Amino acid sequence: MQTTVPAPGAKALHGAAAGARPDRPDWTIDQGWSRYTDAEHATWRTLFDRQSALLPGRACDAFVEGMRRLPIGRDRIPEFERLSDVLQQHTGWRVVAVPGLVPDDVFFDHLANRRFPAGHFIRKPHELDYLEEPDVFHDVFGHVPMLMNPVIADFVQAYGEGGLRARKLGMLPQLARVYWYTVEFGLVRQADGLRIYGSGIASSFTESVFALDDDSPHRIGFDLERVMRTRYRIDDFQESYFVLDDLSDLLRLAEVDFGPLYDRIRGLPEHAPGDVLPSDRLWSRGTGCHHARQGAAPGIAKA
Repeated sequence: MQTTVPAPGAKALHGAAAGARPDRPDWTIDQGWSRYTDAEHATWRTLFDRQSALLPGRACDAFVEGMRRLPIGRDRIPEFERLSDVLQQHTGWRVVAVPGLVPDDVFFDHLANRRFPAGHFIRKPHELDYLEEPDVFHDVFGHVPMLMNPVIADFVQAYGEGGLRARKLGMLPQLARVYWYTVEFGLVRQADGLRIYGSGIASSFTESVFALDDDSPHRIGFDLERVMRTRYRIDDFQESYFVLDDLSDLLRLAEVDFGPLYDRIRGLPEHAPGDVLPSDRLWSRGTGCHHARQGAAPGIAKA
């Protein structure tokens, strides 16, 4: 299952979410870079500038290094072909343009073949802080720098392969939670403290602060089975973030045989996004104050 940025109130939909039907079976389209308007490039510049000012000391070293080595700048929306030329040399990945969200089987097939499907559109100026589906800023600024890291590159490919299998076994929601709490909203420990590697955080001005600095969320040591049984937020900031000891831990996840794990957790009770378990390794126990102020109920969580 593809993931999206928390999006209260957004209206415009693209791709499969808008009922689109593709000309190509793999849903890829031409990026149409020459058709971006000055206003769209200006929106990219606004987003780029504020994240670039915010992320030093927050983003993990792998993100910073990936951004440094890629042709991603402030002035213009990046060209996917130029990105792909650099990515392919380092980790074998390419960025392909899609009209928005694509069906799960298409998404997984792209990832399994080291093609990252990126939305070609960019949000409107009034949508700077939220979006109902991933746009070019979320996908390129948030995801692509991490694909320069060999560990993330291998892990995301393995997720694509695993997604095709999980779909057949009826366990896709459980596997999707692994992607959500790592690739989208993961934190990692470094010698200089907790850092962001999840794209949903790295591309969000407000969540970049909330995930690391706010007293509200729990920060919990990553445990695979725990994560697979934990629902997540799609309407607001996360109530819990899961922390890797090191990005290399994802290599072990990429080698896991999920079949026996699916058998073990099938039918077991699930955890609400804000639950703390006796077995959790807590980096910090949150107060839950943010979601209490919002009056949010556990039922607004994604299965």
